[in-house]
Amino acid sequence: MGSDLPIPGHAHAGKLKSGLRRSMMSRGSSCAGTKCSARSKLLRSDQITPFISMETEEDEEQGQGYLTPVLSHALFPAQASAEAKKLYGALQEYAKRYSWVGMGRIHKGLREQVRLNDHSAIQKPHLFFLPDVPSVPFFPRDAHRHDIEVLEANYPVILAEFQAVYQRGIESKSGWTCLGPKGQAVFSLYSAGVCVAGNCRSCPCTYRTLLSLRTFISSNSLGSAGFWLLGPGATLGSSYGPTNTRLRCHLGLQTPPLCELVVGGEPQCWSEGHCLLVDDSFLHTVSHKGPPDARPRVILSVDLWHPNVAAAERQALDFMFSPDL
Repeated sequence: MGSDLPIPGHAHAGKLKSGLRRSMMSRGSSCAGTKCSARSKLLRSDQITPFISMETEEDEEQGQGYLTPVLSHALFPAQASAEAKKLYGALQEYAKRYSWVGMGRIHKGLREQVRLNDHSAIQKPHLFFLPDVPSVPFFPRDAHRHDIEVLEANYPVILAEFQAVYQRGIESKSGWTCLGPKGQAVFSLYSAGVCVAGNCRSCPCTYRTLLSLRTFISSNSLGSAGFWLLGPGATLGSSYGPTNTRLRCHLGLQTPPLCELVVGGEPQCWSEGHCLLVDDSFLHTVSHKGPPDARPRVILSVDLWHPNVAAAERQALDFMFSPDL
């Protein structure tokens, strides 16, 4: 992570080559025999900057690629999906504007997208998998202690704001999105990296709490936040989240008995006023097995960066998954 070294661009490399040629010519009269030969070998232009073509295998055959700083000797797979190629193009554009430094894992992950289906059945994010990231279904509080303590400290006011919008009725005109027939609904504050302004105005304290979090994913389409309802008798079937670069933080607001979250085969229950940190790239199910007259289960769900994703990688992923792209 962050091990890739900055490498000069093409124009700079050209200046280096011309300068070295002049240097070699000026020294030609003073060099003789094996000493001059050895120095010439050290100054050969093909040893100045290690470039490698990053084009796909198809482009290499057609001679249409362009040179970029070396990250790996493996070419980008020609059989990659359209989505992976789009993300790779976004990564290249990011590196042109900023730097390739620290992009090794992201580049590796994009090259290996074609093998996502080969991942174990227990963890299989369907959009982007960042390699070499340690993961478990449930993370300890210490992984994001500051943000968890902020959310839990604001539990009373967050609960009060939820109750206010809930009492208006679960309707689209009130800002709710219904997801199923058994009380499945979400009141989004951020949706795919975009602030839902009307809903945030209805919950100003919750909105300010989100902005005070250090690791909230608020600038790219991988991040969302909002109130999630699950009615009695409802079960959300087995599914995978889009990426392993985030953790979902669930703050329990209303947690009746017989509600359960199973992630990677490990069951957990929510607790009112307390947070769970979940890696939803693992296979997970959610259920509310309470009686028909039970209250709905309610959580505030907030997407946070995985603690092992470095700052440079977060910036690049913000660019690659920008809501505007």
